[in-house]
Amino acid sequence: MAQHFDAIVIGAGMSGMYQLIKLRELGLSVRVFEAGTDVGGTWYWNRYPGARFDSETYSYQFSFDKELLATWDWHEHFAPQPETLRYLNHVADKYDLRRDIQFRSRVKAAHYLDASNTWQITLEDGSQYTSHFLITAVGPLSAPTMPAIPGVDTFKGESYHTARWPHEPVSFEGKRVAVIGTGATGVQTIQEVAKTAKTLAVFQRTPNWCAPLLNRPITPEEMQEIRAGYDALFQRCMETFSCFIHTPDPRNTFDATPEEREAFWEKLYASPGFGIWVGNFKDILTNREANAAISAFVANKIRQRVKDPVIAEKLIPKNHGFGTRRVPMETKYYEVYNQDNVTLVDINETPIACITPTGIKTSGAEYEFDMIIYATGFDAITGAFDRIDFRGVGGQKLKDRWKYGPETYLGMSTRGFPNMLMLVGPHMALGNIPRTIEFNVEWVSDLIKFAVENKIDRIEPSEEDVQKWTDHVKSLGEGNMTFEVNSWMTGVNSNVDGKQVRIINRYSGSAPDWRRLCTEEAERGYTHLVHREPAVA
Repeated sequence: MAQHFDAIVIGAGMSGMYQLIKLRELGLSVRVFEAGTDVGGTWYWNRYPGARFDSETYSYQFSFDKELLATWDWHEHFAPQPETLRYLNHVADKYDLRRDIQFRSRVKAAHYLDASNTWQITLEDGSQYTSHFLITAVGPLSAPTMPAIPGVDTFKGESYHTARWPHEPVSFEGKRVAVIGTGATGVQTIQEVAKTAKTLAVFQRTPNWCAPLLNRPITPEEMQEIRAGYDALFQRCMETFSCFIHTPDPRNTFDATPEEREAFWEKLYASPGFGIWVGNFKDILTNREANAAISAFVANKIRQRVKDPVIAEKLIPKNHGFGTRRVPMETKYYEVYNQDNVTLVDINETPIACITPTGIKTSGAEYEFDMIIYATGFDAITGAFDRIDFRGVGGQKLKDRWKYGPETYLGMSTRGFPNMLMLVGPHMALGNIPRTIEFNVEWVSDLIKFAVENKIDRIEPSEEDVQKWTDHVKSLGEGNMTFEVNSWMTGVNSNVDGKQVRIINRYSGSAPDWRRLCTEEAERGYTHLVHREPAVA
């Protein structure tokens, strides 16, 4: 007989960890299933060289534990992966989380059992468990994709995907290295590999608009100041558009004179973090002329930093404007292409034909490598859901229901999948993820508490409410240039079948607006999610 729990959580990243803490507070029996060997989620899996925050470290951490805030010291303004993983392990130790987490346990299927109003969870090893509540903490960027290139398995050298990096050190010294991909992960990897590799060849299909991270150490004196300002910092994050310490300037681009614009952009470009993306003039993603102006500014910065004008032009995006795709933050990335040991291969000009036993063959040349690094990203947002066989009422497959894009209510539930609640899923505000995680987890926990206390067995939105919310999310994307561009943010992945058409899979309104709508649902007693059966006379 399958072991039963009040709640099962899939995933032990930041959202799964905090959800476990909150469910324990409710006195529920909980089991978390995690595919990895320890906690950490994104920061467990992504150990590639250069992996680090591009949100300010102190804005990314948990805020719920005042003692933790008072005792944990950060050492860089944008923490590297090892420091972040140490922090999450410290949280797991403090709350003894591992006793309720089952590691090396990848969930294969989650089927709703109509007769018993429970969820049956099947792991890859065939073992089964049941629960009343099912909570997905699978993460928006957790399903890595390999490129659809023939011969990947034939290469006889070292090869790694950035999201499945070994736990042991990897040396590039004296090696001929190839990196395929120039998204945020590729940028971070390239700037590190270039330091020690004998040669580095970067295979680029789509250049991205990158901006300086400007990371630096946090001194002990600065850490004291940061700690003293935590209350104001977290309040600021709750007020800004996307939960960063930065928020859009209230002016439109052309409200400023040309001289004022230039000075403002120079200041943003010389400031740490995402300010130039999310703290820019408020219309850079909705006004084409405004977007062209900021794109021209950043293009000129690239030309100034890259010595070879031909290479510089290849590094400047031509098919999308600044900020319409996720902006990678970099540390001397463009200067890498001034090094004698680095080559840029434009695969639009010479497409990759295949991976060979000794390297990579394009339409124009054959290259030999000792190592190939695949920085080819993720099947984002819905990909982790697609890799689990979710089936709801009557055996309906979630993948079928979401074939043309996700359909949710508040980004946390969907019709036909009772008592299944989502953390950091489709159709919710993303931005600075931990800020969303804390609200999301606390809201879900309050809903579960309400259901338990009021003896409500079934949490599920109506078809009408799902459609209204989905239409609302789609309407927010209208006029936003982000949704006119192929990227993981619009659900496009050329390496995944069926992911070639743009969809609106995330909430593009402000985080405060999303939280307000969720709070209103709670204040009216979750009337769109819980349905009491009429009393029988």
